[in-house]
Amino acid sequence: MINVQVEKNANENGLSLLKRFTRKVQSSGVIVSVRSNRYSERQPSEYTKKKRALKSIARREKINELIKLGKITEKPARQ
Repeated sequence: MINVQVEKNANENGLSLLKRFTRKVQSSGVIVSVRSNRYSERQPSEYTKKKRALKSIARREKINELIKLGKITEKPARQ
């Protein structure tokens, strides 16, 4: 990450210093990089994918077994 540093000149007021700082931050690309990384998620590992798949298969088998035993009713198909 790039640090942006701005020092106040002798005849400069706070507002112009703030504007100069804002321009420098925008031109450095710090905000763009932070926003791009803000919602990014890590890709799940192969182990995690397998574990999730096996869990869903087991859940599906259990539901099918309960349907065959008549303990639960079948869900209507989604449209």
